[in-house]
Amino acid sequence: MQTLREKLEQSSRFLIGTELVSVRGGMSEQSAVKARTFANQLVESPDIDWISITDNAGGNPQLAPTALGKPILYAGKEVVIHLTCKDLNRNGLESEAWLLHSEGFNNILAMTGDYPVAGNGGSAKPVFDIDSVGLIAMLEQMNRGLDPHEARGGVARPRFERTNFLVGAVTTNFKLREGEVMPQYAKLAAKVAGGARFIINQIGFDARKQSELLAYMAAHGMGGVPLIGNVYLLSPRVVALFHAGRIPGVVVTRELHDLCVKHAASPDGGRAFFREFAAKQIAVYRGLGFRGVYLGGVHNFEATQGILELARTFARDDWKQFACEIQFSRPGEFFYYAQDAATGLADPQRRADAPAPRSGHVGPIYRLSKWTHTLMFTPDRALSRLGAKLCAGAGDPMQGPRPLRVVEHLSKAALFRCHDCGDCSLPEIAYLCPESQCAKNQRNGPCGGTRDGRCEVDGYGDCIWLRAYERLKHDRREHELLSHAPVVQNQALRGTSSWANHWLGRDHAARRPATENSK
Repeated sequence: MQTLREKLEQSSRFLIGTELVSVRGGMSEQSAVKARTFANQLVESPDIDWISITDNAGGNPQLAPTALGKPILYAGKEVVIHLTCKDLNRNGLESEAWLLHSEGFNNILAMTGDYPVAGNGGSAKPVFDIDSVGLIAMLEQMNRGLDPHEARGGVARPRFERTNFLVGAVTTNFKLREGEVMPQYAKLAAKVAGGARFIINQIGFDARKQSELLAYMAAHGMGGVPLIGNVYLLSPRVVALFHAGRIPGVVVTRELHDLCVKHAASPDGGRAFFREFAAKQIAVYRGLGFRGVYLGGVHNFEATQGILELARTFARDDWKQFACEIQFSRPGEFFYYAQDAATGLADPQRRADAPAPRSGHVGPIYRLSKWTHTLMFTPDRALSRLGAKLCAGAGDPMQGPRPLRVVEHLSKAALFRCHDCGDCSLPEIAYLCPESQCAKNQRNGPCGGTRDGRCEVDGYGDCIWLRAYERLKHDRREHELLSHAPVVQNQALRGTSSWANHWLGRDHAARRPATENSK
């Protein structure tokens, strides 16, 4: 039996993965029995290359994916375990990864995860100690058998048993605004650089954006990474949820919504239409050159089999017509590439017309922050050397001189609503605080949950990464977004002076390669 890694690397066959949504309760619950029955049928199907199992999908508490995954794995079918950062800190994630390795689960889909919306006794407190980029880096480190706490002579040495994780990641370009799309592309590059070996795109219904993702990856050094297309079986209920924005990051436009409502009024409730729509998406992904598809929203084998059988009935070039049909973008939506007039898809040879940069997020605080940072924290400048000397000689070097600490605390609280984390990421996010202004404390690019530029969590306003991109574009420096090494925040510094920690080389910036620090 070929592993998923071998299939992705060696097989030329178009691959099919399916999603198994975990359930709440034990393995004897009726819902779990139903899921197990579905899983057993998928195991027996030669059409299915792997089964993915969700991790508290939608931010709801559910059975751990390994419970459903073990029987599948032991039956000889490849399993991809979803591992998210919302419910476990980095220690818990490492512990879970060691468990997966010990049980024989080698395929992991690393994600930041949905914001928790439910829990026993009320909504759970989110964790988000690290994000998907940090998680991918940790798993890649475990593959090398490295001790993250020990490096002799600047070289990390193998200490633990090497894992053999095939790490995948998720991306999305089904976004409305330029300041949403481009940070997603930048984060995708960071995920690939960190060790992601296959990519699954988010749910979306626009063949032009699908072709653009493929073209962007090819043009930016990621063409060798297998790209898996996300196909979701719609239903009247799901269409209503997606259209209302109830599922973060997933969009059903008014045009698609009305089309689905029309077909839902048919005698079969739209069943035939929705299955054909899913089959057409499979054909489009195959025709575009994706490595395979990830089939979600299907909860019984009969529907899975019906969609795949229908997809096999299409003629070789039918996908081109389907690609013209499945283009449900929104008015004013940003595209990186211009549209090919003949196909309606992305034209990799031409950039789309870029709108003028918005300046709504560029103001005096941003300008003051840039000036102050250059003056005080540029290495080898007078104030940087003086700050390091004063902090090193202070009674408490972790806090620095008390008058300086008071100035730091008051100014950052007033300007950035600082939470005093001690490991500051303001310079990397165009002087926006991820602790106070991002629900998921994202320090390495945005999550996929924005809605028209707004954070998925009420009360947070525009995504800080959209705002950061627009600030940098105003300065013609948008290409520098995420040019820094991945940030893994050191929680031991919380409540200490971030200024002192920076000057004395204790924060995350000190762990960057020397060449980057010198930029």
